[in-house]
Amino acid sequence: MKKKIFILSLILVIAVSITGCGKKEKNKDALAFKEEYEALNGKTNKSGKEHRTINISEDNPYVKVKPSEIVKMIEDKETFFLYVGDPLCPWCRSVLEKSIEVAKDYKVNKIYYIDIWNDEGNEILRDKFEISNNELMKTVEGTEEYQKLLEEFDSVLSEYSITTEDGEKISTGEKRIYAPNYFFIKNGKVKKLIEGYSSLQTDSREELTKEMLEDEEEQFKELFKLNPSCSKDGC
Repeated sequence: MKKKIFILSLILVIAVSITGCGKKEKNKDALAFKEEYEALNGKTNKSGKEHRTINISEDNPYVKVKPSEIVKMIEDKETFFLYVGDPLCPWCRSVLEKSIEVAKDYKVNKIYYIDIWNDEGNEILRDKFEISNNELMKTVEGTEEYQKLLEEFDSVLSEYSITTEDGEKISTGEKRIYAPNYFFIKNGKVKKLIEGYSSLQTDSREELTKEMLEDEEEQFKELFKLNPSCSKDGC
């Protein structure tokens, strides 16, 4: 009897292996990120410019969260990587494939992601400024979460100014979180910020050269080597 039970169990194990039952469920966050960004492949924006076609891996490390969740993680002194961007952002679409490639090399299994725009491309996270008669006006007040992130990331952010039609730069009196921005936060404190794209890239939609991609890779290596899972000798 025991022998029969053993044989049946063995057959069941073999059947599961053959049919694929019991395989690890695909990461829903990764698939959602892939779908969100690839949905714009081949499409154009409001200005008639075509979005860059990108291929996102099904096992990418991106996890979309609300800005309030990032604020809470900072308050709880957590350690994590953060990406600020949007599917519509052409500069973001220039760096995502390389970011995923390098993240895998450095065993970065999770990059939290907050969306800086809404589906229509309107800024909903940040303050918005406009120039009228050479005078600066704030037309949209950034969210409470954005103000908190500005405060927490102050040491790595740059001053934000707007250029008038006459070429004059007017300071807004505050700093700015751009897209794409990649942060490493350790124990609730920001340690590093990169944009990811190459200084050789002058147009957000131009074809990426080997040199541009190498520049991207170096930036992401500098960021992801900070992964606590990496040793001094690498990952």
